[in-house]
Amino acid sequence: MNFAVSKHRRNLGFTAEGKTCSRLSVRGAIHVRHSSLVPRFAQRSGYNVALFSAILCLFVSAPAFAQGEFAKANQEYAQGHFKDAIASYEALVSAGQWNANLFYDLGNAYFRTRDFGRAILNYERALALDQHHPEATANLQIARDESRALELQPTRLERYLQFASLNHYSIASAVALWLGIFGIVALIFARRRSAALMSLSILCLLVCAVAVWAIYTLDKGSKGRALAIVTGTEVQARLATADTANSVLALPAGSEIKILSTRGDWMYAALPNDLRGWIQTKYAEQVRL
Repeated sequence: MNFAVSKHRRNLGFTAEGKTCSRLSVRGAIHVRHSSLVPRFAQRSGYNVALFSAILCLFVSAPAFAQGEFAKANQEYAQGHFKDAIASYEALVSAGQWNANLFYDLGNAYFRTRDFGRAILNYERALALDQHHPEATANLQIARDESRALELQPTRLERYLQFASLNHYSIASAVALWLGIFGIVALIFARRRSAALMSLSILCLLVCAVAVWAIYTLDKGSKGRALAIVTGTEVQARLATADTANSVLALPAGSEIKILSTRGDWMYAALPNDLRGWIQTKYAEQVRL
């Protein structure tokens, strides 16, 4: 009897110890596995920190570079080193640091070197970013008078729509669209239909449609995305894509054209005086980058 009990106890003890050993083994394995993951986790964390630091440095250093380069260009311009100033301003343009004042100052530098075509191009770019830039507007007219540049004449509809910029129309269309959507959703879930809310929703959607139509009209118009400036001197618009083709119109530097299509090294454009002709692409640049 005692032998049986003691044997039973020994069996229970062996089982308990086996379970204990089994648990300890599992915990030990988990501990070892976690220990092996620590360096990997630390390594990945190090990569993430390095990546975040690189991105942060990029965002911090880009404005600092732009400010330093802009100050350098302004100093070169003030010292009368206009070609050096142009190189510094163009470096900022190539880096994508675009603003109206940058293009205005670049236009002034080109004007000082009597490169009226590129001066007018950059004044136009300044006004494309800030329609109400009085200095760019005034200097643009002076440069046009100096070079006797030809201008495209906007249609009557374009003149009516030009009281606001494309950005203004874009904001108006977005706000009107969301107000119209909220109004329609409110009408769907409302217990009682409100005539005033329904009228307001329809009015907002109509305003959105008119704003989108105005954006499309201006974007396709004489001052839209296809607007380009002649940067060469005494460029000839021709009837065909050949230097020997008959001339349609002589275009002084700074003249406006509207690009309709391109073919190789030539572009087909709408010209001032309601004419059309072919111009080599190297002699003109689009206003919008």
